[in-house]
Amino acid sequence: MTKALIMTITDWYESQPQPYKIDKVHLLVGDFTCVEPASLEFAFEVQTKNTFLEGAKLAIKNIPLVAFCHNCNEEYQPEIGLQYSCPKCHSPMDDIRSGRELKIDRLEYSCV
Repeated sequence: MTKALIMTITDWYESQPQPYKIDKVHLLVGDFTCVEPASLEFAFEVQTKNTFLEGAKLAIKNIPLVAFCHNCNEEYQPEIGLQYSCPKCHSPMDDIRSGRELKIDRLEYSCV
C-alpha cells in the first residue's frame, strides 16, 4: 500500500515542470480499511529514505465507518469488529456510506 502511495506521488512529481520539496502528504483513511496509521507512517518513512520524499510527513485524517439501513431509512456507525448490523432492526450492513476511503487528499509543497 505504501508503495502505491509513493508511486502515485512520484507520477505527479515527475509530471511537474519544476521540482518541488514535498513537505506533507494529507491522506484520508477510512476506519473500515483496517490501515494502522502508525504502521503506515513508519513504512512511509523507511521507504522514502534517500528519495525526493525524504522528510515528508504524513497527515492522516481518519474517516469513520458509516452505514445506511434501507429498512430503517437511517445512517448508523457500526462498531468495527463487533457489530456490523443495524442497531435498530439488526439487518446486515449492506450500504457503506464512508469508511472505505484510502486516498491522497492533498500535498503541501514548496519550490526548490
